[in-house]
Amino acid sequence: MKKLINSAETVLSDTITGMAIAHPGLRVDAATRVITRAGGPTPGKVGVVSGGGSGHEPLHGGFVGRGMLDAAVPGEVFTSPTPDRILAALRAADAGAGVLQIVKNYSGDRLNFAMAAEQADDEGLRVRTVLVDDDTATGSTGRGPGRRGTGATVFVERLCGALAERGADLAAVAETGERVNAASRSIALALRPCTAPAVGRPGFELGADEVEFGVGIHGEPGLRRIALRPARDLVAEAMAVLLAQLPPGPAETLVLVNGLGATPLQELYIVLGEVAAVLGKAGMTLAHTLVGNYVTALDMAGVSITVCRADARLLDLWTTPVDTPALRWGC
Repeated sequence: MKKLINSAETVLSDTITGMAIAHPGLRVDAATRVITRAGGPTPGKVGVVSGGGSGHEPLHGGFVGRGMLDAAVPGEVFTSPTPDRILAALRAADAGAGVLQIVKNYSGDRLNFAMAAEQADDEGLRVRTVLVDDDTATGSTGRGPGRRGTGATVFVERLCGALAERGADLAAVAETGERVNAASRSIALALRPCTAPAVGRPGFELGADEVEFGVGIHGEPGLRRIALRPARDLVAEAMAVLLAQLPPGPAETLVLVNGLGATPLQELYIVLGEVAAVLGKAGMTLAHTLVGNYVTALDMAGVSITVCRADARLLDLWTTPVDTPALRWGC
């Protein structure tokens, strides 16, 4: 294992230390490991909080800022943050109008965020939860807690954050998050596994000509192993699975072509071109796109594709100003 770290035990603390130096618009609490806006919450605005295991940067801390999150709480690599730290994030984001927490569908995250919400409720803090479960690879397996939460988390965080910034109440922000999640589906392909610092070896093995089709963002097994083929063929197979599970809705879409950590931007652009071609044949259009590393899996080589059907209201929210370390426009 070759990584630019000090030790496996200090990866998270060293990461947030550097993040605080790089982004003075953020405030990082070293004790609770909660990342917030430097200016604190906006009085009377619904707070928006998210979090989960680290190793997926820029998710979630890189999306703290105007038009997106008020606070993020990272756990250790691929490990849910503890309830006490989540509670600290909820408190930090509370400005009197309640707090929405956005939670990816993994057992540890669901349990810990639920415990934190219960504790917050005992303190009189109103909390609503939106569960993100967009991964088509786990959409029909009948195993575990259901679809995993992956790339659609970016869409939910962005659109809920935009609506909260406009002054909507907690119920409206939560309803929008649920609607965005329901309209989104994702699929991922791995060309090379990732290596968690605490483990020191790849999480799984892939042959030189193999692709893990439907891989999870922690290296969980996908639907099957397939042979490496031209990008056009891989995207066609991936999009067939995604579109088969994408609910009906508007023809206009938000599309995320997301690098898993070690894939060049050149290849992601190639994938986007093929995604656009498939959507065009299906009578769908790309209203807005994101291409790059947004929900990574450490140093995994591969790509995830997320499509969200978006009506005029969601498209309008998408274009409002956002100012975070990883997403910025209109400012």
